[in-house]
Amino acid sequence: MELNGKDLAPATMIASFIFSTVPSATEVTTNNFSHSSIFSKTSSHRFKYTQENQTHRFKVSCNKTSDDKYDTLETSLDKKNVDRRNLLLGLGGTLYSAANLTFLPSAFSVPIAAPNVSDCAIASKGIHNIKDAVRGVACCPPVLTLNSPKNYVFPKETAVRIRPAAQRASDDYIDKYKAAIKAMRDLPDDHPHSFKQQAKIHCAYCNGSYTQKESGKEYEHLTLQIHNSWLFFPFHRWYLYFYERILGKLIDDPTFAIPYWNWDNPTGMIIPDLFEKPIQVRERKENPVFDAYRDARHLPPALVDIDYNGEDRGVSCIDQITINLSAMYKQMISNASDPTSFFGGRYVAGMDHDDKNSHGTPSVGSIEAGCHTAVHRWVADPRMPNNEDMGNFYSAGYDPIFYAHHANVDRMWKIWKELGIRGHREPTDKDWLDASYVFYDENEELVRVYNRDCVDLNKLNYDYETSRIPWARNRPIPRAKNPQMAARSARMGRSSHDVQFPVKLDGIVKVLVKRPYVNRTKEEKEKANEILMLNGICFDSEKFVKFDVYVDDKDDEPETTAADSEFAGSFAQLPHHQSGEKMFMTSAARFGLTELLEDIEAEDDDSIMVTLVPRTGSDDITISEIKIELVPIV
Repeated sequence: MELNGKDLAPATMIASFIFSTVPSATEVTTNNFSHSSIFSKTSSHRFKYTQENQTHRFKVSCNKTSDDKYDTLETSLDKKNVDRRNLLLGLGGTLYSAANLTFLPSAFSVPIAAPNVSDCAIASKGIHNIKDAVRGVACCPPVLTLNSPKNYVFPKETAVRIRPAAQRASDDYIDKYKAAIKAMRDLPDDHPHSFKQQAKIHCAYCNGSYTQKESGKEYEHLTLQIHNSWLFFPFHRWYLYFYERILGKLIDDPTFAIPYWNWDNPTGMIIPDLFEKPIQVRERKENPVFDAYRDARHLPPALVDIDYNGEDRGVSCIDQITINLSAMYKQMISNASDPTSFFGGRYVAGMDHDDKNSHGTPSVGSIEAGCHTAVHRWVADPRMPNNEDMGNFYSAGYDPIFYAHHANVDRMWKIWKELGIRGHREPTDKDWLDASYVFYDENEELVRVYNRDCVDLNKLNYDYETSRIPWARNRPIPRAKNPQMAARSARMGRSSHDVQFPVKLDGIVKVLVKRPYVNRTKEEKEKANEILMLNGICFDSEKFVKFDVYVDDKDDEPETTAADSEFAGSFAQLPHHQSGEKMFMTSAARFGLTELLEDIEAEDDDSIMVTLVPRTGSDDITISEIKIELVPIV
């Protein structure tokens, strides 16, 4: 491959960042998280991206950098601890009413609880071609006891396990990591700690092996699904926790920690070498962390696409890095301003992802629908019948890179909390806190764990090696500031009041959406975020689906990307459902507008033009509602 006029070998090509004219700042490190201030702050504790910061954007070199150069990379974040505040009511209490609050407790709801491992069925959901599935669909864990799971008790230990960035892992660490995975692979398949059984965990929880029976007999006909809702982050955190502890026990090292794939940093935006080396095909198969079902087009030195549409963009590495960092900014800041937007929507017993008539529809969080799904699909082998391994929930756990990928997803939760932005907090709803899952721990004990116990990493006794987050200064820039664009473009679309919903996404859809309030003051913005909501997104759950959302965008070339302010974000899903015929699921998505409208100078527009662009698998998608709400910052 040739970049910048130089031939780069897969083992040596790595992206490096050199920032120019970065404002001076005093760096503070807290809990292995590095911060330096380039943001000016308003009293609302929102980050205000100054014109100076927009001018001082980064310069990029796509050549390998030495470790000492890596250490000079500047981050761009000011961390400020913020106390939670009560709901602020304004304008006579009408603008930010209690009706807009999310995560309100319900006296009639029941938290989701995974059943005992003995209450498990053959997985059939999300596997389009079961006949040719290369991984088994019998995803139930072994039944070692008929006793009910006992509540997990944290072991008394003092050593903190530090998860390293895979691209900087030492040779000694890589040898230890590979030895641990090999030991796991060497176990009998029916052992609860075996590589196969660990992979099956994801299949069981995600492809229909469990029901909601534990939450009540009346729910035993409803499938349990931990994706596409507020269960996404805590389930995967617990999953990695026990996986990591099992690996440590197999090599008799209680300090062992799994690596994270640092795809949000330019130095980590290729598949880490340790998962592919050695290059020779014969020796490759002897690498215990190698997986045969990866897209050959995306092996090193290919750069990951965090906004992957299913097809390669063909852009330069500099443009790809810019797109990635801007996408991360949106997913971690602009579109993640409150717990629902970041974690996903409420999901309790009785709610059904498959039935839009059930009492409530879950929604997907910004990270899950964004970089999480994009990386899964980017790594997966498109030649396989079900996009194995990473492209389908039933098989993803068979690729060791899955755990490194999800370690970085989990790291996003930690970083999101530490950004110091008001509203960045876990759900406080008892139904989220009391939701539970069942795992075999490192001692082969069947245990039940709860969301409430995985919030504090100190309690879990692990942390992440510090890595810079250059996306924090990469607020997108508008293609062209064009006030009243939506008003002048009204003839190209229909008002949301005139649209016959549900609207079908078999082509580009333009809808003029009324805003609840215009020209909000700084004080009003301190009290609520303006959010675009797409509700009742019904899609074929056997497909990889993705569509993009734009606001007041111009139709001329070049195509708008995540690097542009007009790009609001994406909705994307991996396959979820059963084979045989088209099966539909219902979800929702949210996109932040406060910063976007500031950037494109459209704050005085009473309506905005929302454009939905189908990318893949979108022919059957319908959307029941498009609206804008002011969501209180609490």
